[in-house]
Amino acid sequence: MGIIGGALTPLALSSNVVTSARKRVYRIAHLTDIHVQPEKQAATGLELALQKAQETTPDAIFTGGDLIMDALGQDKDRVAAQWKIFKDVTRANLSVPVEHCIGNHDVWGWNNWSKWQNESKFGKVWAQEVLELPKTYRTLDRAGWKVIVLDSTHRKEGNGYTAKLDEDQFAWLSDQLKTSAGKPILVVSHIPILGVSPFFDGDNEKSGDWQVPGAWMHIDARRIKDLFKQHSNVKLCVSGHIHLIDKVEYLGVRYECLGAVSAGWWGGDYQECTYGFSLIDLYDDGSSETAYIPYGWNTIKDV
Repeated sequence: MGIIGGALTPLALSSNVVTSARKRVYRIAHLTDIHVQPEKQAATGLELALQKAQETTPDAIFTGGDLIMDALGQDKDRVAAQWKIFKDVTRANLSVPVEHCIGNHDVWGWNNWSKWQNESKFGKVWAQEVLELPKTYRTLDRAGWKVIVLDSTHRKEGNGYTAKLDEDQFAWLSDQLKTSAGKPILVVSHIPILGVSPFFDGDNEKSGDWQVPGAWMHIDARRIKDLFKQHSNVKLCVSGHIHLIDKVEYLGVRYECLGAVSAGWWGGDYQECTYGFSLIDLYDDGSSETAYIPYGWNTIKDV
């Protein structure tokens, strides 16, 4: 594949620095909302993003969900083609460990429930098989930090999805926090738990009141922030989904939405967000820094 690219320049930086005498213990390159597809040379764009991300010498790459363009409403052949591209590109271009988070567009068939519900790969099964995930949520211990990967996407009655934790996952999260005292915690989700950018993802003010859909931001955000308030070691929550970049600090927790590798679904910038990935640097004192880095992709029109 050909490579089109440019220099890496951080676009945005945030930090919750605790002390000046600190040591970086872990670096994550966070690539979210890749939306790989056969069109618009998205595979070549992903190849470049992986190359540029690994030039920053991360300890691991974390994906933030929506790895393929769409499985929610697509037939089996289209979904298979997208996952094949994703697997082929990542296998050929990854030289560091990778950890995956599932997004709503990685879930097969929920927008055509009646047609696909009896298929063996229906729902999250296909994505779990491709990504080799026994469960869609889990914890990781990394360099003195605990990383908690959540599954934000849950089916609504009928078609579609909403952003929340089901009862089992919420109970599991509560238990994980109770047993992690003393370790700083990074939470990774696909859909923002709390954010500013969901307000601008659509004409959410057109009624005269702000109306942010439950699929844009966790509908159970109040419940989750109340849980986090009981555990001061929850430091940073990162997400994707919105294809925009924001930072919210609330009750001692920093919530960040980290843009999109595909920007506007490979069709150009999406509002104020260009093609990029994020660096998450974790430090031994429980502090962290994030930077959004455009990787130099130029939009390619279909021909």
